Amino acid sequence: MAETLKHECGIAMIRLLKPLSYYRQKYGTNLYALNKLYLLMEKQHNRGQEGAGLACVKLTARPGEEYIFRERAMGTNAIQEIFAHVHAQMASGKEEISTESPFVGEAYMGHLRYSTTGRSGISYVHPFLRRNNWKSRNLTLCGNFNLTNVDELFDAIVADGQHPRIYSDTFIMLEQVGHELDQENQRLYDRYKQEGFRGRELTAKIEDNIDIPRVLRRASGIWDGGYVICGMTGSGDAFAFRDPRGIRPAFYYTDDEVVVVASERPVIQTVMNVSQESVCELKPGHGIWVNKLGKVSVETIQEPLNYSACSFERIYFSRGSDADIYQERKSLGRLLCRPVLEKIGYDLQHTVFSFIPNTAEVAFYGLLEGMDQYLDTVKREKLLSCNGRMTQQELDEILHWKVRSEKVAIKDIKLRTFIAEGNTRNDLATHVYDITYGTIEPGVDNLVVIDDSIVRGTTLRQSIIKILDRLHPKKIIIVSSSPQIRYPDCYGIDMSRMGEFIAFKAAVELLKEQGKEHILQDVYRKSKAQQHLPKEQIVNYVREIYTPFTQDDISKQIARMLTPPGTRAEVELVFQTLDGLHTAIPGYPGDWYFSGNYPTPGGNRLVNNAFINFVEGADEKRSV
Repeated sequence: MAETLKHECGIAMIRLLKPLSYYRQKYGTNLYALNKLYLLMEKQHNRGQEGAGLACVKLTARPGEEYIFRERAMGTNAIQEIFAHVHAQMASGKEEISTESPFVGEAYMGHLRYSTTGRSGISYVHPFLRRNNWKSRNLTLCGNFNLTNVDELFDAIVADGQHPRIYSDTFIMLEQVGHELDQENQRLYDRYKQEGFRGRELTAKIEDNIDIPRVLRRASGIWDGGYVICGMTGSGDAFAFRDPRGIRPAFYYTDDEVVVVASERPVIQTVMNVSQESVCELKPGHGIWVNKLGKVSVETIQEPLNYSACSFERIYFSRGSDADIYQERKSLGRLLCRPVLEKIGYDLQHTVFSFIPNTAEVAFYGLLEGMDQYLDTVKREKLLSCNGRMTQQELDEILHWKVRSEKVAIKDIKLRTFIAEGNTRNDLATHVYDITYGTIEPGVDNLVVIDDSIVRGTTLRQSIIKILDRLHPKKIIIVSSSPQIRYPDCYGIDMSRMGEFIAFKAAVELLKEQGKEHILQDVYRKSKAQQHLPKEQIVNYVREIYTPFTQDDISKQIARMLTPPGTRAEVELVFQTLDGLHTAIPGYPGDWYFSGNYPTPGGNRLVNNAFINFVEGADEKRSV
């Protein structure tokens, strides 16, 4: 991917089901769960590098002792920083870490953060914590989510009499769940007090019978967006809950010792050393819950709706070590063989294949496999056409035909281009990648380079195409294993402004060139007219901007826009089709950034506002 997309976020949770003494005896340490949490977070560092945090609940704390611990840090080294600080607090001069030490507990959760709304600072790093003097009313929460109807949620909790301090989906979600947790505590308090319980006995009855699924059902009824949230109460309940459309991913593993939750399946497989079949996907609308007593249950929180699991998770964000994702990415590459062959005139003899960046490597293997299959067909037809009349030299020549592939571009160093301005900055940017000289026959060979997606195209224009052109290929074909990104995301990916998308820019330019600018005006007028309607009534009129053009029309325009002045090679682009996407990744139908088919009403409102902001020149990111 030319420009790294930011993604919010990664979650990890681990809840022990036996006393700490069991793990000390079996695994030789009281830090079994903490060590596992560290691995779960490190192996998901790709999901968030702006900050990280962890929380721990100690079930055996006595009155007067702390029982909830939290550590958070900012920056790309946040994981190492928070765990170093945690271990520093445990240091006692003894080799064995005592169960009395801070951060030694039975329930843990961790979070890795990427901001998608432009908000930063330690106060926005999860887990969030809501304090109370009653253990069962304490709540710590983290998640991978964006909600699209923050305004409705804000109004709802204000109408209940609350006074939220910050206008943010994370803070509001914490207050909603926290409020319902308070209500649940009060319900149980009234019930057991009426039954005659008092004091510590009453408190124990409340803690043992908190109904977390009930809390989540009541809190989440009007949430619109994609989310996975994890939470723990001070009394030891732990839970994870996935949105009813399954937009954001979550997986879990359970045995008689532990419950583990994470954003990605292979992470759990590796850390817990278990098979793929042992790790379950948390179904849309479902939650996994461990109560204070260690009972594990998986329950429906909200009835599943139109299944819309994010396809970008499979194309780019999630680790390619997942068995299914690996095959899906290969399939994405393989399905591009035919259009690529058409672009090179079926001339494999004079074509070299490569990839940029490393995240596109698996799709590259799939593309090569498809080309090998095509070449085998050509060889077979050539041999059959000879009817056995062929010299040894001719046979050897046919058998020697092969698909040519090279490591053409290498990401060399991270250049700090912020010290430069204007053309100097752009010149420095061209050196982010280096090339392997001698891999292309100048003026003769085509060069095909596959990428996993093209969002803004900035690095392609400023860097990649320029350095590829130094090899003097006859033609450069940039191939995207994903379709054209045409619409903003509102469920956790850093794509919120219409003017950032090169596909959108290309469509606008085509409308202007063809004298169809009235379409832009019509879309703006219709979008503006519905701006204040309820989100359920808003229509995505932005799709009409693309209607006059084929995918190939837009691809050609993008190629023209991204070709730097002075480029000698002909530059062409090939994008995956929507049909190809769904063929390769049938189990993850969420494609709104490509198709404009938003799975929740809030998505249509976001694209509506994003286009209005584009027309009106609003350049700040719109918070969702």
